[in-house]
Amino acid sequence: MAAQQQRKNFLLDDSLESKVSAIEGDFNLSEESCRTVMERMALEMQKGLGEESNEKAKIKMIPSYVTSLPDGTERGNFLALDLGGTNFRVLHVNIGEPINGRPNIDMDSQIYKMPESVITGPGDELFDHIAGCMYDFLSRLHLSNTLLPVGFTFSFPCKQDSLDSASLIKWTKGFSATGVEGENVVTMLKEAIHRRGDMQCNVVAVVNDTVGTLMSCANFEKHCQIGLIVGTGSNACYMENSKNVGTTSIEDGDMCINMEWGAFGDDGVLDDFRNEYDRHVDNASINVGRQLFEKMISGMYLGEIVRLVLVNLTKQGALFNGKLSPALSRYGTFETSFVSQIEGVSDMTATQNVLASLDLLEANRADCEIVTRVCQAVSRRAAYLCASGIAAVAHKIADNDRRSGKVEKGEECRITVGVDGTVYKKHPTFARMMNSMTEVLCVDSNIKVKFALSYDGSGKGAALVTAVADRLLKANA
Repeated sequence: MAAQQQRKNFLLDDSLESKVSAIEGDFNLSEESCRTVMERMALEMQKGLGEESNEKAKIKMIPSYVTSLPDGTERGNFLALDLGGTNFRVLHVNIGEPINGRPNIDMDSQIYKMPESVITGPGDELFDHIAGCMYDFLSRLHLSNTLLPVGFTFSFPCKQDSLDSASLIKWTKGFSATGVEGENVVTMLKEAIHRRGDMQCNVVAVVNDTVGTLMSCANFEKHCQIGLIVGTGSNACYMENSKNVGTTSIEDGDMCINMEWGAFGDDGVLDDFRNEYDRHVDNASINVGRQLFEKMISGMYLGEIVRLVLVNLTKQGALFNGKLSPALSRYGTFETSFVSQIEGVSDMTATQNVLASLDLLEANRADCEIVTRVCQAVSRRAAYLCASGIAAVAHKIADNDRRSGKVEKGEECRITVGVDGTVYKKHPTFARMMNSMTEVLCVDSNIKVKFALSYDGSGKGAALVTAVADRLLKANA
């Protein structure tokens, strides 16, 4: 992440300062507000975990059937599949003996395009295409006759019934292949492999990418119990005591819960923290009234929130001499990457360059200062909302660990969060702001939260889920 340089404050005249301060107030989240969000998230989590309350819960707390984190003894060759968009990735992952006490993972991979005709045609043809890509990759590595356990990252909404069983609820991301919604995607993949009859693969796990993010980080971070993605979208998962999960019959050990926290607030519990710009973003989206928490924090929406604020300020005459460019007037033109660029430098040149790309060629220093402060306000709120969610999860884990005796009374509870996503990795201040507010929300409860970058949850993480399942299978044989 780029280090932010020290920015010199530029004094605005009283009229402009009043307008900008009002905008900052619309996005301000105090410590007290963050605690309120944290407490509401905790209540929603409990609702999602309850057998009877789950149906009405907006945070669905989906059991992933991943019951163990890597313990360092996983070994072998695994295949990982990653389907979440128009690119499909196949990976061969070899987990060997540790080197100097560190995990030893060797990976090879290839990306295959998913043609429009495939993602919108018959479902059987979609899975035949996937199987064909698998065979092409394995034959190049001379592994088509080697029996390999397979982990399948399928990044679409699913109802999961076991580690190797998940039914597609609804296609997203431009996919519309027929005959797949409501069906078990693992079964469809196995049938496609069987139709070919020319490779030896055993699909043992279907994996959510957030769960993969947790697994990938837990492979090298001892206290990792939470996975977080803050990128185009946002989600979190964590390790819960199975006995607390009312939606499964499993009583023993742990269960990784895929929270699907983007839907937090869909029942109105965040309405007092949402503003007119959030409502505009929601109304312009393809899923009005849904994923409201995600729409306040993720990369798909942050730039658009900033654009709406800038349009409003321009109409008030506070920006760009009151002149709107056609580009700034169009939905989606202010990209979230622009927010990172503007906040990452101390002079106004980068801001002027971004604005010039939107045909705002006469931006002066006051304009640049206002645009920067709007970006900072939107980013800060997103980071603090994420922190509030993570703090709720951390308190839940700490409460579990103290009740079970895993953490002694008076002992500090240490939790690591494995994080992936472009907003976390590329925004110059997001990680620091999220970390600082999480600390504020957890320190009084003697909880120490650490954030660590997780790499390739949808690839390496899927292989690790498969490797852990393979280890447990052999241990119970």
